Amino acid sequence: MAHGHKSDEKVVFVGDSRVRKRTVPVSKVPPDYSSYPGKSEAFIPNFLLKEWMVGVVVLVGFLVLTISEPAPLGYPADPTNAGFIPMPDWYFLFLYQFLKLQYVSKDYVVLGTVGVPGIAFGALLLAPFLDTGKERRFYKRPITSILMLLSLISVFYLTKQSWDHYQHELQLTNTVPEHILREEKAREAAAKGQEPGEAAAEAANIPLVDKDDPAVELTKKAQCVACHGTDLKGNESAGIPSFHGIGDEFKKEQLVDIVTNGAGGGKMPAFKDKLTAEEIDQLTTWLAKQKKAE
Repeated sequence: MAHGHKSDEKVVFVGDSRVRKRTVPVSKVPPDYSSYPGKSEAFIPNFLLKEWMVGVVVLVGFLVLTISEPAPLGYPADPTNAGFIPMPDWYFLFLYQFLKLQYVSKDYVVLGTVGVPGIAFGALLLAPFLDTGKERRFYKRPITSILMLLSLISVFYLTKQSWDHYQHELQLTNTVPEHILREEKAREAAAKGQEPGEAAAEAANIPLVDKDDPAVELTKKAQCVACHGTDLKGNESAGIPSFHGIGDEFKKEQLVDIVTNGAGGGKMPAFKDKLTAEEIDQLTTWLAKQKKAE
């Protein structure tokens, strides 16, 4: 069936529709970018597709890295743990350190959390439209190359600075990170043929020896319950030992030194100014008795 006024018009169907196929003269077809080697390339879809493929490869590599080096899972949050040093996952360390800087924190926190990231991501989105030069060699594009190098250097520098500060804090407070402490306890339990956590549960079930000893009143005078709890079972997640079975871990001489001079970089305070030498001797004698029943 013919369309239009010409009865001899040839109709070419496109698919199953009745849409007439339009032909464009060869002279009006723009030449492909391959006709100009090294001169130009269509941004959409050619160049954009390459960028997406590179982005996919980088993302997959990043995911593999996060799976192979997962962030350690610490103990449940404990508001009474004053020795806890908060740290984000390793791939956020540079942002964590960045937000400590003077002009992006405190009164300027909005600038640090919204302003600077907004400018950075906005510049990234606008980069294809701002950098419209045909030159693709990085040393022929000094502005974009310098900005990229500065960004990478900043990320590495802030990450290292944050990690060094974290290690310094651990040394000052004599703190062992929770995931390392957990691994050490798991190895100790395995060496004893116990399941992980079995030793801690066993220690928690050890009864106090000589609960009516006058030294128990000294634990109240020294306010031991403030850290070790009213049941004197301590807080494993905070690294605070239990009094139950503490005699199996420390000798009396060690207990005297700990009570007198403190320990743990200040986590265990010194009581030489709060208790007399006789009271310390009486308290540590009682603590040395706290052993597992044979």
